[in-house]
Amino acid sequence: QVQLDESGGGLVQAGGSLRLSCAMSADTFENYNTLGWFRQAPGRGKDLVAHISFGRASYVDSVRGRFTISKDNAKNTMYLQMDSLKPEDTAVYFCYADPRVGPRAWGQGTQVTVSS
Repeated sequence: QVQLDESGGGLVQAGGSLRLSCAMSADTFENYNTLGWFRQAPGRGKDLVAHISFGRASYVDSVRGRFTISKDNAKNTMYLQMDSLKPEDTAVYFCYADPRVGPRAWGQGTQVTVSS
């Protein structure tokens, strides 16, 4: 079964940067129309941050201009480059992939903490 393994989270000061990675195994990006990232702050549901759907990148307003989603098909890895981080970006970040057929795949989550 498909697996998404996340890495790159950590603790940074406001204004800093992190790059999250999400590597897919046991499947290929060719079978997925949409790849992206949700985040979940304590006591909150999962909120969509960014995705690439049919080759087009989209962002929630709160991160547009600061975050960049990308993917490397050869490496079967997607990325979320996060710049100018703010304390309100603190959350657990989950990558996901929506296949053409079948259920959504989820990463295990990686903690991002931004100090003031």
